[in-house]
Amino acid sequence: MNNAVIQFPLPQNEPVKAYLKGSPERVALEAELERQYNTVLDIPLIIGGKEIRAGNTGKVVCPHEHGHVLATFHKAGEKEVKMAIDAAMKAREEWSRTPWTTRAAIVLKCAELLATKYRPIMNAACMLGQSKNFYQAEIDSACETIDFFRYNVHYASKIYSMQPKNGATFLDQTEYRPLEGFILAVTPFNFTSIASNLCMTPVLMGNVALWKPSTTATLSNYYLMQLYKEAGLPDGVINFLPGSGALIGEVATSSKWFSGIHFTGSTATFKTLWKQACANLDAYVSYPRLVGETGGKDFIFVHPSADVQAVATAAFCGAFEFQGQKCSAASRMYIPKSLWPAVLKQMKQFASEVKMGTVMDPGNFINAVIDEKSWDNIDGYLRYAEQSKDAKIVLGGGRDKSVGYFVEPTVIETTDPHFKSMEEEIFGPVLTVYPYDDDKVWEAVKLCDTTSPYGLTGSVFGLDRLEVEKISEALSYAAGNFYINDKPTGAVVGMQPFGGARASGTNDKAGG
Repeated sequence: MNNAVIQFPLPQNEPVKAYLKGSPERVALEAELERQYNTVLDIPLIIGGKEIRAGNTGKVVCPHEHGHVLATFHKAGEKEVKMAIDAAMKAREEWSRTPWTTRAAIVLKCAELLATKYRPIMNAACMLGQSKNFYQAEIDSACETIDFFRYNVHYASKIYSMQPKNGATFLDQTEYRPLEGFILAVTPFNFTSIASNLCMTPVLMGNVALWKPSTTATLSNYYLMQLYKEAGLPDGVINFLPGSGALIGEVATSSKWFSGIHFTGSTATFKTLWKQACANLDAYVSYPRLVGETGGKDFIFVHPSADVQAVATAAFCGAFEFQGQKCSAASRMYIPKSLWPAVLKQMKQFASEVKMGTVMDPGNFINAVIDEKSWDNIDGYLRYAEQSKDAKIVLGGGRDKSVGYFVEPTVIETTDPHFKSMEEEIFGPVLTVYPYDDDKVWEAVKLCDTTSPYGLTGSVFGLDRLEVEKISEALSYAAGNFYINDKPTGAVVGMQPFGGARASGTNDKAGG
């Protein structure tokens, strides 16, 4: 009988590799990039561990070279979704009773495989399929994904150790049971780590999952399924279902065994899934758990006492890393008129120093946005700004989709604090700036708090600490993750648990 009490201490964050020319990690990654670039995969559905080819297919292309096909993938129909529900419920019979330390061992094996054998595989797939450069791929598909695996095991051990007090003549214990049905994991394109975490966190706790990956992240997500299998995850515990989110969501939420959603994506999609769950509430075995991180209109608020260099650096990196396609990316900035010319000058200097192009060249800081739909959406906002009397493009604005979906880092300056691009989520490399009168700080603070329905991330800059503290207090509900004198992006697992409220989600704090 195994009666060991196993301790899972707080891990260290996975070190970020530098990928210097000639380094072992650079050599391995470049070889893997070449292999994947010259291979066209046929990606099946994976249901109960079996590869299913439904016949209805789509294509995965490089966003920075959209004429180049990386894979063909099969799309789930209603029949396949129902098959996946059956497979998940069958796998649940054993998985839910598997000792949690065994589940933890499998998750830690995932971390070990990703830190070694799968590191170049996952990074290359993320780079080619999602147009992330060397650094952005390394911090996402390698380091943060590894951190989620390792930290979640530690956090699970803390949950299981929370036990009630015993009495003088009796013993008490709390049993943390998996949910009685399955979890629907709906995952985004922009972070491979989030895609993995939305599946593997419920699985670590003994649940089973249907995974609806983002179409534009199908390549890296398929390699994750291979990693899970090699680590020892039993068949059917996660069922891989590329395809129409609307169809998969409708069929999944109609099942009596639907027990929860683990979601990152648009606010509109999450609301639709929530409404479907409510409409079917009488049919469920249990009330479903609904966890979601959705949209954002993340801000930088600048006090007149702020340091110009710090603001310019944070605004440029916070708005334009990974082409502004981070949930936390800076999208609007409120800045005193006295500081704006110097900040803009520094941002223009940064823009003159960075290059834009394919991910194959590590010198390119800016790569492509994810697909044509995204490019067209961004183009619409820039055309609107170009034609408006209330705004002007003061940096960038160039875009071209002939070869890849490229948009230059762009800054829109507006005189209208309610200008369209100050209020609406764009999800691209576009920062809209409202310069305010220096003596109207608190009017600007109120605008910052009330302009957007979202509450994901934000930051305040200033060297007057007392004023910064007052501003931070006034913006308490404007951001779930709040930064002082730093960009509103870059949360690290174990350091800054991530999530937002208002229209940005249920604020359940992944990574903590």
